[in-house]
Amino acid sequence: MARILQLDTAVAELVNDGDTVALEGFTHLIPVAAGHQIIRARRRNLTLVRMTPDVIYDQMIGAGCADKLVFSWGGNPGVGSLHRFRDAIQHSWPVPLEIEEHSHAGMANRYVAGASGLPFAVLRGYAGTDLPEHTETISTVRCPFTGQELAAVAALNPDVGVIHAQRADRAGNVQLWGISGVQKEAVLASRRSLVTVEEVVERLPEQPGAVVIPGWAVTAVSEVPGGARPSYAQGYYERDNGYYQDWDAISRDRDRFLEWLETEIHGAERSPR
Repeated sequence: MARILQLDTAVAELVNDGDTVALEGFTHLIPVAAGHQIIRARRRNLTLVRMTPDVIYDQMIGAGCADKLVFSWGGNPGVGSLHRFRDAIQHSWPVPLEIEEHSHAGMANRYVAGASGLPFAVLRGYAGTDLPEHTETISTVRCPFTGQELAAVAALNPDVGVIHAQRADRAGNVQLWGISGVQKEAVLASRRSLVTVEEVVERLPEQPGAVVIPGWAVTAVSEVPGGARPSYAQGYYERDNGYYQDWDAISRDRDRFLEWLETEIHGAERSPR
């Protein structure tokens, strides 16, 4: 059964230097508060995994948390580039960043393989690209039934999978609805998992179309209202588009970024609670 923990305690216990960490959420329910706590905990040498790294990964990379990124697309959605990501790639600031690039389908299938206890997944993909030449986790396999050559991708089994959801009960059963991305697969594929939620309730109410992740599959749950902002949580709050636009200017300049990091992240750590 999952334990209900404060967010700082959960991150301290579950996320270690050098871990492979996946923070998943596709435009919706992005675990931003958890990412900020990882920055506050000053974790280093992380391999960050995410299908679509956006602003939270730009912040974590700029804070020096990561030395590798495994992904399929990266950007500030609706705005432009991730400038802290670009600075790490182009100028090794604050530390050099290695990248491992996949397609969306390849990443999703890697999570599914990891969640299924399989060593790899098979898909039709990557044909006509040079990604297999640059990525050790992409190969080919010949179908034993048709003789067709298909793409094969190594399973993803992060040390820690982190997601945000709308609700959990006190046994750690998690309920989420709306755009769900690969949150369920990321939790099931990971060795340890942390789910931040808008609220912990005594009993999960019926919710049409909801995904329920059972408590036995979750390591820890933290109640963090607003934990997905500036992304949105269906049924709780809308996306803060202005935040994404403001981030473009902040992230372009190292000094402005460092000021933001000290004020908004580490300053919050020192503020009275």
